[in-house]
Amino acid sequence: MVMGMKITILMPAFNEERHITQGIKGIVNLVSNLGYDYEVIIIDDGSTDNTRNVAEKVANNPHIQVIGYKQNRGKGNAIMYGLQHSKGDYVIFWDSDWEIEPLEFEDYIIALEHADIVIGSKRHPESLVETPFIRKFLSYGFNLLIRLALGIKITDTQTGFKVFRRERLEQIINLMSVTRYAFDAELLVIAELLKMKIIELPVEIHLSARLIGTNHILRILFDMVGIAYRLRILRWYQKNLNNKSASYKPLIRV
Repeated sequence: MVMGMKITILMPAFNEERHITQGIKGIVNLVSNLGYDYEVIIIDDGSTDNTRNVAEKVANNPHIQVIGYKQNRGKGNAIMYGLQHSKGDYVIFWDSDWEIEPLEFEDYIIALEHADIVIGSKRHPESLVETPFIRKFLSYGFNLLIRLALGIKITDTQTGFKVFRRERLEQIINLMSVTRYAFDAELLVIAELLKMKIIELPVEIHLSARLIGTNHILRILFDMVGIAYRLRILRWYQKNLNNKSASYKPLIRV
């Protein structure tokens, strides 16, 4: 990484009081041991449990800040909100439940020297994935749906570890409208339309047996239909790719 570059790690969290401590400590230990200038921003996305209090107790490091708002608004909204508070040249999305780890964290940072986005992929041949059959089945089904509906080339849109050059991420955010379940899919659709170079690298994943609820699945499908409609029928994204004057704003104001 170029000297003087700073890494921002955004950790959206909703009702993760059981896992947030492990997540924060794991990330800080990994990044600090590599000697990078970094900041970790935990965004409490309207949790109804004790997530924020637990996170604040662990955040005894000047590199960590905990922010948030009262009403749950989705992972995408949390990331946009966190981005407003960040200063990093490279920006990382990292799920706060600590189910996902990059196999070689530094490889992701190095890869940004010749890419715009680097994402973790469960389907990378070197990935180590431990997950219940039903979650694996749903994941493959959702991935197939995304590729058919949106024509996306990425093998895995949903793994919760992604690294961006900040200026490229800001270009994408300007065109986004989804803030919940299909946020990652829309983000990568726009990245491909902008002809950004995306690299997939291996991850280690240990997923729990908790299942996605019916309402969650229906909302994903609803969001997916909206993205496909804007992409294939309205061609809204294509028409707005060169809107250089657009500026993204936090959906929840500071």
